[in-house]
Amino acid sequence: MERKEQGDLMVFPVFYKVDPREVRTPRKGYLEAMAKHEGKFGKDSEGVRRWKNALSEAGSLSGWHFTDGGRGDGGSAMRAAVGPVVKAEGSMFFPHFVSGYEAGFIQHIVGEISTQLDRVPLDVAKYPVGIDSRVQQLRTILNLQSKDDVLMVGLWGQGGVGKTTLAKAIYNAVFREFQGSSFSERVRENSKSPNGMVALQEKLLSEVLLGKTFTVYSVARGSCLIQDRLHNKKVLIILDDVDDAWQLDALAGNCQWFGNGSRIIITTRDKHILVSHGVNRDHMYEVEALDNSAALELFRKHAFQGNQEIEISNNLVDRVLHYAKGLPLALEVLGSSLRGRGENEWKNTLQKLSKSPDKKINDVLKVSYDGLENYAKEIFLDIACFFKGRDAEYIKKVLDSCDFHTIIGLSILIERSLIREEQGTLQMHDLIQSMGMDIVKEECRDDPGKRSRLWLYDDVLDVLLGDVGTDSIKAIVLKLPKPEVKYIGPNAFTNMRKLRLLILQNVVNSFSGPIHLPNELRWFEWPQCASIPEFRDGPKKLVGLDLSNTNIAGVLKQFKCFVKLKFVNLSMCPSLVCMPDLSCTPTLEELDLSGCENLERAHESVAYHGKLRKLDLEISWQNTSPSCSTWKGDAKVVAP
Repeated sequence: MERKEQGDLMVFPVFYKVDPREVRTPRKGYLEAMAKHEGKFGKDSEGVRRWKNALSEAGSLSGWHFTDGGRGDGGSAMRAAVGPVVKAEGSMFFPHFVSGYEAGFIQHIVGEISTQLDRVPLDVAKYPVGIDSRVQQLRTILNLQSKDDVLMVGLWGQGGVGKTTLAKAIYNAVFREFQGSSFSERVRENSKSPNGMVALQEKLLSEVLLGKTFTVYSVARGSCLIQDRLHNKKVLIILDDVDDAWQLDALAGNCQWFGNGSRIIITTRDKHILVSHGVNRDHMYEVEALDNSAALELFRKHAFQGNQEIEISNNLVDRVLHYAKGLPLALEVLGSSLRGRGENEWKNTLQKLSKSPDKKINDVLKVSYDGLENYAKEIFLDIACFFKGRDAEYIKKVLDSCDFHTIIGLSILIERSLIREEQGTLQMHDLIQSMGMDIVKEECRDDPGKRSRLWLYDDVLDVLLGDVGTDSIKAIVLKLPKPEVKYIGPNAFTNMRKLRLLILQNVVNSFSGPIHLPNELRWFEWPQCASIPEFRDGPKKLVGLDLSNTNIAGVLKQFKCFVKLKFVNLSMCPSLVCMPDLSCTPTLEELDLSGCENLERAHESVAYHGKLRKLDLEISWQNTSPSCSTWKGDAKVVAP
């Protein structure tokens, strides 16, 4: 029994002509024997205490019961000759044999033990680096010492981070402590094939109840069969790569499906699936990327094993590690592909990766993107192409202006490990960002003007300088490290009728005339713009406007048409002398006029605006009127 507790042995007691209850709670001869032992060694004897505990635990295990003299229901002797009569003992089930048929009894035990020996460990990974410490953490969450409950435990994290590897490792570490076990791999993929879920249910039952085969005729019947056959068995079930709640409903609906002590482990990229299925947050384990030390060890094992004669500079190794950012999938794929190659091949591979991601890695990561709804895909691509590392509140403003469901969209991306929020910014793994950018490039490899998003220097300038934009373009963001003078003509955006987002920073236009913008534009930032842009006649959808640090003297002629405008930044405009009439923009929430040194007065509408919540007049406040005492709004005024 000590060996069993250490996880070294599976124990199946044989109750030979003795009732399991006599062993579990000492009665009759066992009670008398224990009394004699206590008389000999003393009631406080550690040895006697251990003997009692061992017998009690053994009596609580499922095993085989061989009775003396034909006990059982009528006809049991005949049935025992060909197989056991199952007799319930508390929460345990004991195959019950009648005396006189010991040969059949022994044959049955041999068959059962042979079946258990067929339960073999899983192949985890060629180099399971960093696994042992994580297995120990999972053991704590599984709380295997608790035998009266059923736990569902969730492993979640981004694609390629090692969830399946960890699930296999914990399976190997604990599966012999259960009466039956099953590892269902690639649930997402397998459940989508014809009759795929039925096949998964049949496999689960056959693995747990070794030596038996099942035919399932429908998913509903399969679920009932799982409950019926497993509700009194202590089982370990791992459902790997789950991506939809219905898969869990069909394979492990709730804890009542399984016997006490059972553990159900679910791996997924989507944390919300675990939440919606009722998995306790304390039983969720986020599988994170490897730290630098473990990442280096894993990469070296794949890249250099057996090829030590090839010397590669530490700089190249560091560049690969920087590219992989601790993602085991990337470390394994790149290590194997670079194995046995020289430095020139390493350099060339890194050059290729800087332009397009590795296909094997990309295909795995892209699964998370493919499962998103269209609006969430739009949000993800905008962050990947434009906003990684930017302030989260700013990103929410921009995306909200595009009529996306930003709050729920960001939550979904976080739950699916595609983005994360860190210190008020939105971040994502470099390989996930690269995957998102590659999705956009795949829209048209040869013609940037036919892609939905432009952010690369050459692509943006080729399209704008050549006036070759199309309806495909939805967003353009170009941020240069320092000001550059470029000629962008008045019709550069004319054909981009679906353009919703335009951000140009440090782009100084040498053309001084008005630029024509489409009415679909929702967010427009062009600090240092040479002139005030113009829109077509008709309703405007602009929500955010940033014309800071320009020489504009007044606002757009069509300002009164911007009924959806919420955010205006006209800071650092030395030629601006008059604040706009805010009654033309009933939804305006923020107005930044800081640094407008020659602003002569504040328009009286500012005092009565119902939704304005931030007004920044820093530096220029001393030159404005009316005074703050006439204020009747609830905006926050930023002034010296």
